[in-house]
Order: sequence, then structure tokens, then C-alpha cells
Amino acid sequence: MSGVSETGTVFRSTGSWYDVKDNSGNTVKCNLKGKIRLEGLRSTNPIAVGDSVVFERTDTGQGTIEKILERKNFIARKSVNLSKESHIVASNLDRAFLIVTIAQPRTSSGFIDRFLVTAEAYGIPTTIVFNKVDLLEGESAKRQNELEKIYSSAGYSIMKVSAKTGEGVDELKASLNMGINLLSGHSGVGKSTLINQIIPGLDLKTGEVSDSHSKGKHTTTFAEMFEVPGGGFIIDTPGIKGFGLITLEKETLNHHFPEIFEKLDGCKFNNCIHIDEPGCAVKDAVEVGQISHERYSNYLEMYETFEEGSYR
Repeated sequence: MSGVSETGTVFRSTGSWYDVKDNSGNTVKCNLKGKIRLEGLRSTNPIAVGDSVVFERTDTGQGTIEKILERKNFIARKSVNLSKESHIVASNLDRAFLIVTIAQPRTSSGFIDRFLVTAEAYGIPTTIVFNKVDLLEGESAKRQNELEKIYSSAGYSIMKVSAKTGEGVDELKASLNMGINLLSGHSGVGKSTLINQIIPGLDLKTGEVSDSHSKGKHTTTFAEMFEVPGGGFIIDTPGIKGFGLITLEKETLNHHFPEIFEKLDGCKFNNCIHIDEPGCAVKDAVEVGQISHERYSNYLEMYETFEEGSYR
């Protein structure tokens, strides 16, 4: 051991080893010193990409992580094997970019809303990026317009890109040139292809969408952070299916739908959950089209399936 503690940022995690960049930008391969437990957090991975850590170098030039510094935020999904535990996807995020496709594969508004609620709960502003717009025609083009209207009306930033034709990619790159940005979405929506265009020479592995199921194949195995030319960082994540909401309570789920939350003051009861209560301003707003019926239906479904800090 060098005996000198240093701070660094985790750029890659394989579950047992961590690539940590020191303050000079050099990468140090690190393992964990004993067990690190975060108070009040049941997680399958104690350290995530984006974490600031304290480490010591060993005589071999590798390092040992001694502790994790306080996170400003994080985003989590449900652990695949342990339903009561979570897996931290990434931490210390400045913004999230949710990559969405209308077809090949289809991203449902239910998935979009689960992601948005998760990000809202952790205080992470999100931009919705519609990829593969070159494939849109007829019904798919109509559906794209519907979703754009729903989410822009709810206050979310919208971008439209095509990894194939390059449309909108420069604008997306410009949006990524500050801070730490999470890129997420289903497998097959084109995250790796977009990142390859944003960071030339990176050559991330990409996968085709399965013809039989119209679902993407996983090409990203571990979360990893990359530096964007000109500034900023991207965290690429494996395709996400379910989310864990460690800090969220069922009764406050509605607080993380911005357009629903802003109507709360108009409700007869200040603890209104906007389902069966009389004098509900939210239900009235849905009735007259001020709030999307689709978003409200997704809220109801999430409320009904909410279990122990997560939803199915």
C-alpha cells in the first residue's frame, strides 16, 4: 500500500473490479476493502459508476477502495434475483436521457412513465430522446406525435434523432457537453449506436433487434462512463426493464408526475391521491384534457401495483 489516500471517480464496474480515474485522469483498477454498506440502502452493488470514492494504491499499481463519498443522487432498478433489493444503475447524475423508439422495439408509455417517476424521485431532470425517427410512417408517425404532445405538455424536453441518418445527433451531442449524463432505455433502442456517433472511435458493440419478438438484444453488460469530446460525460447502461424506488412511498407517487402534482392545491383534500376522492382537481383536469388520460391511466396502474418501494 502507498499509505496515501486519494479520491477518484468510478468509470466502470464489473461487480468485482472497478476502473477508477484519479484526479490526473489516470485509470486505476481497484477492488473493495472489506464490505461497504450504505445506511438504509439494500443494494446488490455497493459501488456504482459515477461514485466518488477514496482509494489507496497497492504496490502492484492497482488500488483498494476504502470508502464511498456521499452521493448527490442515484438511479436504481430492481435486482434481477432479489425482489426486495435494488441495483444502483449510476450515481451523481446531472441529467438523464431516455432513449425511446416507437417501433423496433416499441417503447410503451408505461415504461416511459416508470422511468420518469424514478428520475423525478431522485431529482434527476430527464430529456426524452425519440430515436429511429427515419422509420416513422402512417400509424407510427401518428403515435410519435401523440407521445411528443403528451410529454411536452407535462413539461419534459423532447429531442428527435436518427442514429441511422444522423438527424438530430449534433443537437444531442451538444446537450451532453456538460456534467454527467445517463443514457438509458430498452435494449435495442440504439443507445450504443448513438454513443458511437457522439464519441468517434469508441466502437461500442451494437446489436440487431430480434425479428421474431421485435425486442433488442443486450449489447451492454456493465454500466460504463465515457468522456464526450469537448466536455461532459455519458454513462451507458444495460437495457433496463424494472425499477426500484427506494426513497418513494406509495402515497406520494403522484408527486412525481409534475402536471398532476401542480393540481394538488385545487383538490378538496390535501392528501388526495386522485382516485376515488370527491372534489379532485386532477380527475377534473383529465376529464377536460388538461392532463393526458394515458399518463393518468399509467399513474393508476403504477399505484395499484406498487409494492415495498418498487412496482412491477
